[in-house]
Amino acid sequence: MPHPQNQMTTMRVLISRSLLCIPTLCLLTLIPHGLGQDAPAGFTAIFNGSDLSGWAAMKTEDPRKPAGLTSEQRAAAWDQAKKTTGKFWRVEDNQIINEGNGPYLTTQKHYRDFELLIEYKTVAKADSGVYLKGTPQVQIWDYTDEKKFGIGADKGSGGLYNNSKGAPGKDPLVLADKPFGQWNKFRIQQIGSRTSVWLNEKLVVDHVLMENRHWGKKSKLPLIATGPIQLQTHGGQICWRNIYIKEFTTAEANKILASRNSQGFASIFNGRNLEGWKGPLDNYEILDGAIRCKAGKGGTIHTDEEFTDFVARLEFKLPPGGNNGLAIRYPGTGDTAYKGMCELQVLDNEHEKFANKLDERQYHGSAYGMAAAHRGYHRPTGEWNFQEVTVKGSTIKVELNGTIILNTDLSKITDYMANRPHPGKDNESGYFGLAGHNDPVEYRNLSIKKLDN
Repeated sequence: MPHPQNQMTTMRVLISRSLLCIPTLCLLTLIPHGLGQDAPAGFTAIFNGSDLSGWAAMKTEDPRKPAGLTSEQRAAAWDQAKKTTGKFWRVEDNQIINEGNGPYLTTQKHYRDFELLIEYKTVAKADSGVYLKGTPQVQIWDYTDEKKFGIGADKGSGGLYNNSKGAPGKDPLVLADKPFGQWNKFRIQQIGSRTSVWLNEKLVVDHVLMENRHWGKKSKLPLIATGPIQLQTHGGQICWRNIYIKEFTTAEANKILASRNSQGFASIFNGRNLEGWKGPLDNYEILDGAIRCKAGKGGTIHTDEEFTDFVARLEFKLPPGGNNGLAIRYPGTGDTAYKGMCELQVLDNEHEKFANKLDERQYHGSAYGMAAAHRGYHRPTGEWNFQEVTVKGSTIKVELNGTIILNTDLSKITDYMANRPHPGKDNESGYFGLAGHNDPVEYRNLSIKKLDN
């Protein structure tokens, strides 16, 4: 008769062998939703299915305020919020549940460029949403509530509620909500301020700029560069589950930005040589498909062709302390900052040489000496940045890594740095160029789309 211990060993072996025979798909069905083991490829679970680790109920405020706190102050605020989170938010059956009141559930981690997957289920008359970078919001509401038809509820959930009336993304492109009692699924992609939303596999917001009207209406500041995800609640019970996030690498984010609205662009640099360019070409070199100003060299090189109204796209990479510029409607000779329509600064803003030491109109993206750009939207020094410049009439718009940092009309400017006028600012056409200032700044993937007059 076999020994009992031997019998147990045999049973363990048989059970192990039988488990090995279970198909992978069957094994996945044994894993509860929301625990993260079955996260889609490239995604990470930010809700573990069992508790609110990494989350706290935080009051809503301009995300620039906590961003200005010390690490000790942020830690203290987080600890205090965690103490009261359980009064309003709970976890049951792998779901986060709130009955419609209390501070909004907020991630401890902040995000920049990402794709978020999240499922929700709510009830009639409820009103909720997803704050991105601590800013409202991807809207969730009762699309059958006639009392709110006047503010867009009948169009469904998924729109960027705080965008201006009539602005792209304010209302969803289609009604995609499921009936109450069923789970809805968001896929939300945000790069800089550029936001796309899919609700239940239907595109409802298509790569539009998320406005910062709620926090920045007076300051006119764009959406902050990084911030938390927040789950809004008011008006009724809402449940959340299966929350995953993928943080985009710089290369992934730039590729997505370059792929959108790309029709009509023509390359102005072949990646091999400076054919089609003029100026002090010997002061520049080609390296791995990029134009680089030689260290200690400079001067403005420019296209053969002149442009009137256009959109330019490019990637640039700054060395530590790098300084360069984009020549806009350059006449071919002279200082482009004054003889051209303007020089758009290309600068390592945060380097000790420049940080808080310059006129505001000298930082990256600024129309040099005339109009200041918003700061804080560069990628880390040494990484590639994606920039789009739109020149139409007397207006210039600069979008850096998915966020508009300058939008100005040069014809209205009368205050100049050092009281030095810019006679070229009224140029109606000219060359597009690169204004080197001795630093090895690199450019690649340069293209231009002409705009109809």
